[in-house]
Amino acid sequence: MPVLKSNTGPEVELVVADNASTDGTESWIKEYHPELNFIQNGSNLGFAAGYNNCLAKVDAELFILLNSDVEVTKDWLPPLIQAMENDNRVGACQPKLLWEKQRDTFEYSGAAGGYIDFLGYPFCRGRIFGHLEKDNGQYDTPISVFWASGACMAIRKSVFEEVGGFDGQFFAHMEEIDLCWRIRNHGYDIQCIPASVVFHVGGATLPKNNSRKTFLNFRNNLSMLWKNLRGPQLIPIIFLRLILDGIAGIKFAFEGNLNDCIAVLKAHFAFYYKLLSFKLKRGKNSAKPHATIFPKSIVVQHYILGKSKFSDLKFNPSKQ
Repeated sequence: MPVLKSNTGPEVELVVADNASTDGTESWIKEYHPELNFIQNGSNLGFAAGYNNCLAKVDAELFILLNSDVEVTKDWLPPLIQAMENDNRVGACQPKLLWEKQRDTFEYSGAAGGYIDFLGYPFCRGRIFGHLEKDNGQYDTPISVFWASGACMAIRKSVFEEVGGFDGQFFAHMEEIDLCWRIRNHGYDIQCIPASVVFHVGGATLPKNNSRKTFLNFRNNLSMLWKNLRGPQLIPIIFLRLILDGIAGIKFAFEGNLNDCIAVLKAHFAFYYKLLSFKLKRGKNSAKPHATIFPKSIVVQHYILGKSKFSDLKFNPSKQ
């Protein structure tokens, strides 16, 4: 908190959004930072619905969503605000995210901007699957991205409300990608502004190789595709993803990760249940082709062709 306050101007209102934590956060804030606006949810609503509930109580033109495990740097905020002020078409943006434990390395959850391939697999400029690149300034150019990281995202309140906020059914994981997809479908741009730099711990909510995280990632990715894909591509892509998910589940089993294998099965049944119960609504807006969607399979590019760096993909959204 001291680092955040010292590196953020006094004109910015700091709000602590608490998801019914039981670790004494409320008493600590009231004792050491009573000047902060503290909003507490009555129960743990997850990242998605939790943010929706708290942001509805905040009056501001611009929201900066910031995880509790993010360390900001000096002058991190002005580049983000300037990018939004300079172009009304920018609905959201993110800084460059570096790993707090290895500060010369991009961080998994956002790196230098997020993308997806045509099958819905997410990757980043600076991170493909589990491979993290060193930051040598190679991605210091502002660029349009498909999704901005929920760990640190600037978003216009008007845009957030226009697209309906986060999908509360997601709880956590993939919710920012789904949000950004809907933002793009409404005609706005999303950017990464590398002049702004923050450090992210990552995995503070659910650690890596957690079966609950596996369940949410697989279920929400399928849900996101169903909600946002349009036309004749919908059914073939969903069908292919189900097959690929099955292969991933088998791989988990052979590696001895039985809980992750079961989590994939549960994710599929949860997805089917939502479809049958009509709880998974498709967006009303028409999906539009996005240059920020990688037209090839990132799985093939990485695991078969051995491409581990974003630059190896020869993919430049700004020139499409």
